Amino acid sequence: MTDSAGTASRVADALREQIVSGELKPGTRLSEERMRKLHGVSRSTLREAYQRLIRERLLVHELSRGVFVRQLSREDVADLYRIRRIVECAAVRSIRVLTPAGLRRLSVSVADGRTAAEESRWDDVAAASIRFHEALVALAGSERLDVMMSGILAEFRLAYAHMRDTQVFHAAYLDRNKEIAEALSSGDVEGAAALLEAYLTDSEAALCEGHFVK
Repeated sequence: MTDSAGTASRVADALREQIVSGELKPGTRLSEERMRKLHGVSRSTLREAYQRLIRERLLVHELSRGVFVRQLSREDVADLYRIRRIVECAAVRSIRVLTPAGLRRLSVSVADGRTAAEESRWDDVAAASIRFHEALVALAGSERLDVMMSGILAEFRLAYAHMRDTQVFHAAYLDRNKEIAEALSSGDVEGAAALLEAYLTDSEAALCEGHFVK
């Protein structure tokens, strides 16, 4: 990887993390001049970073207007849930070895989410939820699957901006995250997969039917 490509990758990683954390909201315009100064990079390097995130469907370029954090439609959200049910549930069912480190990572994300909820830090609850699902898929032990899921979940994070009430939405799933983690800790892989499938189905209905705001 050339120095320029490496720098572009670093900038893309930083912007992706800001999207996942909720710091960069859908519809936010990314000023080229401001971003160049912030990251200390050339115009060509910044544009390369933008192109990476456009390919990941996290950013969008609008002619004569610039680059924006992407906004999802209901159809986008429904498709992401469809993909998540296929990928996440299959990943859980494919787990062969439940490592202490993997289960610990899962438990930490659950605890982080509950702590953030108690302190009313709902963006942090959302970020902890993303980490929970990343940790869940990581138990399958596939680096390629981890990379795929990270991209899917980063894009899915954009859906949170459409919630009428993030507190009501996320609070309903904190206990369900814990239930899935406990099922896996006891070795019940199939039970965890069934809980996850119901979780994703209910979550989609709650978001698309009750919380989605354009």
